[in-house]
Amino acid sequence: MREIQLGGRGRSFASVGLGCMGMSWGYDELGRDEAESIAVVHRAVELGVDLIDTADQYGPFTNELLVGKALKALKERRDQVLLATKGGLVVDDPATYRSHRDGRPEHLRAAIEASLTRLGVDHIDLYQLHRIDPEVPVEESWGALSELVAAGKLGALGLSEASVAEIRRAQAVHPVASVQSELSLWSRESLDNGVVEYCGGEGIAFIAFAPLGRGFLSGRISSPGDLPKADGRHGLARYQPEALTANQAIIERVREAAEETGASVAQVSLAWVLAQGDHVAVLPGTKTRRYLEENVAAGSLRLSPAALERLADLPAAVGVR
Repeated sequence: MREIQLGGRGRSFASVGLGCMGMSWGYDELGRDEAESIAVVHRAVELGVDLIDTADQYGPFTNELLVGKALKALKERRDQVLLATKGGLVVDDPATYRSHRDGRPEHLRAAIEASLTRLGVDHIDLYQLHRIDPEVPVEESWGALSELVAAGKLGALGLSEASVAEIRRAQAVHPVASVQSELSLWSRESLDNGVVEYCGGEGIAFIAFAPLGRGFLSGRISSPGDLPKADGRHGLARYQPEALTANQAIIERVREAAEETGASVAQVSLAWVLAQGDHVAVLPGTKTRRYLEENVAAGSLRLSPAALERLADLPAAVGVR
C-alpha cells in the first residue's frame, strides 16, 4: 500500500484504513461481536493498516469504548496506530440515527475530554470536526480545536464533509491535515465539487468514507433480503427495493472490470477510489477478518486504463445518498 501524509508534512499512514463504525452503529445490530471486532482491529495493525477511525457519535459512545479496548490490548504495538475520532455531531435518537450538529467551542472541548477518557488515551492523533455547524462560524470551532493541539491533547486536525470554501476558512486559522468525505463509484460529489482536487493541490489527505457504498459496491447485495433484519440501511433511499434493482446496473459494469482485472468487485471499487489521487485514502468498514484482508489487498491493486475507462461512465445511482 502506498503511504499518505497528513497535511503533506505530517505523519504518514497507509492508504487503506479501517472504519470501525459498523462494529457498534448503523449496521447489523444483532450480529455484533465485540471479540471479533477487536480481533479485526488487531489483524488490521498486523497487515500494516494504521488509520483506525471512530467517532463519539457511533453508538453513541460505544464505538470509542470498543476501539479503546482494542488499543489497550495492542500493548507495545499501540504506537503503530494513527488513532482518529470525530466530534461535533450529537445523537438525538439512537433508534432512528437522528443527530444534530454542535460546533460550539464549549461542546467540542467537553466532547474531546470525554473521547480521551473512553479511548483510554491522553492524546488523539487525528481529531476531525464531524460536520460544520451552520450556527457556529467554522473559525470558532477550528480555533477551539487548535488550542487543544497546542495543549498536546490533539495531533492533526481534519474536517468531514466540508466544501472548498469551508476548508479555506479553516486553513486561515490552523492547518487542515485531512478531509474525510464520502467518495465511491456511486457517490462522486467530492470529485464534482472540487474538494478532492483542492486537497491534492494543498497537500491535504483526502480520506474517503463509505468507499464501498455502505456495502453495495461489494457486489453482495441485490435485494433488501440480503441485509440483516436489524440494519439501518433498510431506511436508506438507495437500499429500497426498486432502487436496489435499478442499481444492479452499476454492479454489472463493476463486475465486468473485476473479471478482467482478476480481483473482487469490492477490490475494484476500492482501487478506483484510490486511483483518484496519490493523496486519497479509503476507509472501508468491516466486522470480519475475511473482508478486512480482502480490503487491504485492494491497496496494492492498480487498475488498467481500460478498467478505469469502463468505470468512468457508470449509470447514475438511483436514490439520494
